Amino acid sequence: MPAQRIHLVRHGEVNNPGGVLYGRLPNFHLSDNGKKMAELAAKELQKQGFPITAIYTSPLIRTQESAKPIEQLFGLDAKTNEDLIEPWNVFEGRKLSFSNVVARPHWWWRFRNPARPSWGEPFRDIISRMEEAINMAKNSVSSGDVVLVTHQLPIWVMHLHLAGEKLMHDPRKRRCALSSITSFEVSQGTLKEVGYLDPAASLNGKDGGAV
Repeated sequence: MPAQRIHLVRHGEVNNPGGVLYGRLPNFHLSDNGKKMAELAAKELQKQGFPITAIYTSPLIRTQESAKPIEQLFGLDAKTNEDLIEPWNVFEGRKLSFSNVVARPHWWWRFRNPARPSWGEPFRDIISRMEEAINMAKNSVSSGDVVLVTHQLPIWVMHLHLAGEKLMHDPRKRRCALSSITSFEVSQGTLKEVGYLDPAASLNGKDGGAV
């Protein structure tokens, strides 16, 4: 029997004093507040009684640091899966705001197709690699639940995909807070979303660098 449930856990708040779109850039660690958020996510998984038997993370340091409290509470060592990485984005390393975009007409053509999207990794490509990661994870154990520590956009497009909703969306309206837990149940070989938890909401994390 494969895993019973897959829990997609988003990383905690990142130390990002420059307010840039950090994307896949290296060395963007969790802030002190982000570490507390990660601890709350781990404690919530334990509180819910989820029988966690494996943990996988994106190769980026912020997800690996977010997995540490989960590793400690459940006595497991996290493994890295490249398919869980943040999507690529042409604005990586830049400050992306309405005023910045208006002031740079040479950027405007990048926003010509929000359904794909034209400024970054195609939504369909993200879904494809996330499905690969989830299938690998669920078949890597004989029982229990698996945690995948990843990023906001991969989690959200999987939610939209499985809900049968349009992939084009307003990034400001994603229901995927820092250190949140989006849970899926494995039933007859298919995934069904069964829960969303926001254990670190009280810490009011700054969420400004996500793709």
